Amino acid sequence: MEDRSTPMHVGGVAVFERPEVGFDFELMCKLINHRLGYLPRYRQRVMRVPGHLARPVWVDDVDFDLNYHVRRSALPAPGTDAQLFELVARLLARPLDQGRPLWEAYFVEGLAGDRVALVTKTHQAVVDGIGTIELGQLVLDPAPGELDPVEEETWLPGKTPSKTELMFDAVAETVQQPTLLMESAKAAAGDAAATAVKLAGAVGGVASAMRAALKPAPSGPLNVEVSGGRVFAGVRTSLDDYRQIRATHGGTVNDIVLTAITGALREWLLARKASLEPNSTVRALVPLAVADASTRSYSSAGIVGNEVAAYLVDLPVGETDPVMRLQHISHAMARHIESGRSVAARTLLRVGGFAPPTLHSLGARTAGTFSDRIFNLMITNSPGPQIPMFAANARMVEMFPIMPLVRNHALAIGVTSYDGGVYFGLNGDRKAVSDIDVFAAMLHESLAELKGTTR
Repeated sequence: MEDRSTPMHVGGVAVFERPEVGFDFELMCKLINHRLGYLPRYRQRVMRVPGHLARPVWVDDVDFDLNYHVRRSALPAPGTDAQLFELVARLLARPLDQGRPLWEAYFVEGLAGDRVALVTKTHQAVVDGIGTIELGQLVLDPAPGELDPVEEETWLPGKTPSKTELMFDAVAETVQQPTLLMESAKAAAGDAAATAVKLAGAVGGVASAMRAALKPAPSGPLNVEVSGGRVFAGVRTSLDDYRQIRATHGGTVNDIVLTAITGALREWLLARKASLEPNSTVRALVPLAVADASTRSYSSAGIVGNEVAAYLVDLPVGETDPVMRLQHISHAMARHIESGRSVAARTLLRVGGFAPPTLHSLGARTAGTFSDRIFNLMITNSPGPQIPMFAANARMVEMFPIMPLVRNHALAIGVTSYDGGVYFGLNGDRKAVSDIDVFAAMLHESLAELKGTTR
């Protein structure tokens, strides 16, 4: 799924109020190092099997260097949001070093208002939602405090297997599962279609979504060859606005989020002189958490049984009436609710820590199993806790999710609700969506238009 122009890392921009004392780069390094003991994958790297006889394996990084992964940066004080987002865009454009553990974190100082930001990048191959969660979830707690009262353990890496050992294990695995050899060969040859079929069948709900994709998504400026550059923008909105709209017009908060994005897309397309008919649509791939069909269980360790279903929703950008847009989207999303597998926001909020970064990561993994011709953009929305979260003694005041761009897609949108706010992270291709700040402003205008219909 990854090439030079489409690195497959996810993450977030967490903004903190800096307390008077006790929160600096050194403390953040200690916090992350302390929590890594719970997640061995963050000290492992990918090792490929010679001859592609089997899938790559995880091995301990004997040269693990925390200072390589946790980095210090600063804006010229007082740093603005625009400067922070430009820095984020440049960080997003850089692929992770596949010779090391696949994550990075940047401690950014100099923000106006005595704030600091933690920008995280984690390759989606790392996050499975069961054994490994996203880095942003790892460092946050529901109360301020010192490091966990657990003795520091000296980490000793395991022995790196030799090429001979890897090949021997690969042969043994192939004897037990002979189809793996064909799959590995196809993957090595770049047979994306064949591997996508296999991946699609492994994710709950994808098959039904594929049946809905009998025709390709509409063409337009969102589906172009992606360059190596990125632009990023964060949008802050109030959760009370969504609740007010819901009280008047019905639907869910997620429906209203999608409607606000639809209105912004409509104005953005019109600003680019696009010709919109009353029935014009933009097809969004919307990954949503679902319950395990067999157990109906919601594991706090495994998020929700590691099931994220991808739903294709045609956003009615040709519709001029914002309330009608909401009704169209509510009707389309109701099919997911009626399936009996949807997971209520209150269920997700029982997951330990700050779950949205992990759920966004699982959504990105799901999106990668689809052909890039059947949707125009990816939108993930994960509810977060409506109480403050802390990294050590610093309160997080905002969290903007970061979603990767998949091949031939110029825009990806992540949405997270947290502590009374709803935060959008807009990741765009630097050439195709150079006016990302214009799109961000149109999101505000679209929500205001919906809110105006409640008076």
